[in-house]
Amino acid sequence: MSKKLSIIIPTFNEQNTVELILLKIKQVKLIENVEKEIIIVDDCSNDNTPESINKFKTTNPDILLKVLRHEKNKGKGAAIHTGIFEANGDFIIIQDADTEYDPNEYNLLLKPMLDGYADVVYGSRFVGGKPHRVLFFFHTIGNKFLTFISNLFTGINISDMETCYKLFKKEVIKPLVLKEKRFGFEPEVTAKISKIKNIRIYEVGISYYGRTYEEGKKIGWKDGVRAIYCILKYNLF
Repeated sequence: MSKKLSIIIPTFNEQNTVELILLKIKQVKLIENVEKEIIIVDDCSNDNTPESINKFKTTNPDILLKVLRHEKNKGKGAAIHTGIFEANGDFIIIQDADTEYDPNEYNLLLKPMLDGYADVVYGSRFVGGKPHRVLFFFHTIGNKFLTFISNLFTGINISDMETCYKLFKKEVIKPLVLKEKRFGFEPEVTAKISKIKNIRIYEVGISYYGRTYEEGKKIGWKDGVRAIYCILKYNLF
């Protein structure tokens, strides 16, 4: 029996990259004949993102692509919540609409799950020998600090809690009641999966083609402060 991977793409003002990432996903051939389902959630973009998405959908009718739109900007986490609710796949992965993460590496995350070892797989930017763009020193320190604090409270030992690439079995992620509407999704979901009895969490090394703020990066220091709050909130209360 074939399996399906639901690829959730939360999108906000990514007119320059959204078609490119959709094309990259289209070209990926998944292992063991896993099928792809793309769910793109436009979080009320006010640029040409909707037109770019519709153009791709029109010119690629063979792709299973579901397009959803929030009529009010709610945040990345809220877009992910919508995507998870709509997903029909056996496995669910998060994909940013920029080009920082490479869809060709889906198979790296799928392998331990398809081999029967994992229920959740994180793609870590900090392990392995994959390409990694050298950018902001304090971002790296901040990411590692947030991961350390998260590990301290969850009791698990991951190397990159803030990574976009998180792959879940549907039966793990769909029952979770997720509340964070912005970038707090990462610490919240990590805290909640860590509490699942006998959960098997793996991580694999992935590439990271980071971008600057001039190139469209959106996360800032306030999101880091919120992440600390979320780590405490969802682990202690």
